[in-house]
Amino acid sequence: MEPEGITEEQATNVAQSAASKLSQMGERTKQLGNVIQDPERQKRVILVIVCVALLLDNMLYMVIVPIIPDYLEGLQKAADQEQPAAAPHTNSTNSTIHRAAEGNFDLQIGVLFASKAILQLLVNPLSGTFIDRVGYDIPLFIGLNIMFLSTLTFAFAENYATLFLARSIQGLGSAFADTSGIALIADKFTEESERSKALGIALAFISFGSLVAPPFGGVLYEFAGKQAPFLILACICLTDGVLCLAVLKPFSNRERENMPVGTPIYKLMIDPYIAVVGGALIVCNIPLAFLEPTIANWMEENMNASEWEIGMTWFPAFFPHVLGVYLTVKLAAKYPHLQWFYGAIGMVFIGASSCTVPACKNFGQLMIPLCGICFGIAFVDTALLPTLGFLVDVRHVSVYGSVYAIADISYCVAYALGPVVAGQIVHDLGFVQLNLGMGLANVLYAPALLLLKNVTQIKTSFSERNMLLEDGPTGLYDTIKMEQREKKRKGLCTTIDESGIETFVQRSHSEEESSGGEYA
Repeated sequence: MEPEGITEEQATNVAQSAASKLSQMGERTKQLGNVIQDPERQKRVILVIVCVALLLDNMLYMVIVPIIPDYLEGLQKAADQEQPAAAPHTNSTNSTIHRAAEGNFDLQIGVLFASKAILQLLVNPLSGTFIDRVGYDIPLFIGLNIMFLSTLTFAFAENYATLFLARSIQGLGSAFADTSGIALIADKFTEESERSKALGIALAFISFGSLVAPPFGGVLYEFAGKQAPFLILACICLTDGVLCLAVLKPFSNRERENMPVGTPIYKLMIDPYIAVVGGALIVCNIPLAFLEPTIANWMEENMNASEWEIGMTWFPAFFPHVLGVYLTVKLAAKYPHLQWFYGAIGMVFIGASSCTVPACKNFGQLMIPLCGICFGIAFVDTALLPTLGFLVDVRHVSVYGSVYAIADISYCVAYALGPVVAGQIVHDLGFVQLNLGMGLANVLYAPALLLLKNVTQIKTSFSERNMLLEDGPTGLYDTIKMEQREKKRKGLCTTIDESGIETFVQRSHSEEESSGGEYA
């Protein structure tokens, strides 16, 4: 009987211990939920989710650069070996067939690389409107799921058609994830200094993903096979999707029912200020988009560059890009009315650097203009992306899906043309003429940013407040927005007394100054 009593006592202790641990886990989970629901902490978590999504998208975009050409060439050789021996031909016929096959192979690579940007370009007008209608969280979650599917398809693809499908699926996912992610940052970080800093961090992750992916993919492909880099990216994407589902709760958020209706994308496109910004984003990204598919062959022909030099071509440019982001954020915080000037300086940097690329004689010299191009792009992007959000705030409705879809369209125009057009331009005109043309285009476009010089003086006469006053509040969201703006206009701030009743008090002069917008 004694052993049975001891066994029962041990079982009771184990049960009590398990119940205690479950209770502790429940408390910790509750505390973690409370921490996540804190507005400031939630903003930081959302920034992490978006930055990881942008990192994944750009790593997946560039990780195939060292993998796919070699993999497709191996498939082509295997297919050639399986074919029965053909009848003998003359040497001239053989060389003609070889050149035709080589040209067709290059075209296949170019189309495969461009397919992502082309589909993203086509879907972005629709995704921007969809984001404006349903909010930012659901499209972000949809985009992450599509990117996860694309990454798995890349990992297990064994022919050109499946690789093309995976690349196109990635463009579809990017149209939702990238646009909604950037728009979500603009929506959560409403102060201009905060917004510039948050968008700068996002741009740094984009740069890191684009520049680190080729060596990351090349090393893993060499030592672990084709599937390894894609499976690692798929795991990170799955983790980010779970975090998005836990923090944003996209399918339980009811606030979108009272969201204001955003300005249609076609009206934003004909806004002259937004059109100037979109044009600048296209022009400044053309050198990077056109050099990526052409510079490797030029380095082989003119520098006798080794494989590792070609693989590391763009990696050093990451550091000046981050430096450019940092400087622009700091300058924008101190002199916010000069955002247009920072963008113009960036375009001049890009133009001058692009023109000097053909003069380089070795790998070390080439690093200088490439770093200059990325430094200038950092200035343009970090200055003009927050400007798009500000333009929507003061001239339209503060819903950001469509305006950042326009920004994404601008990037996609450059990267859709690059793999298809750049090679043909080099073949017909030459590498020197390509770089001189891109550099001249950037320098000539820089003065167009003077149109943005007086943007900071624009009053919110066409903003969401006026549209709501004309139409009347249609829900709780609109009513609260109008009340907050009316209190701010009268110089009142909200306080909660000991009994929990909300009261209004007059703000001091110093408080009014400190709460004023960066662009006032």
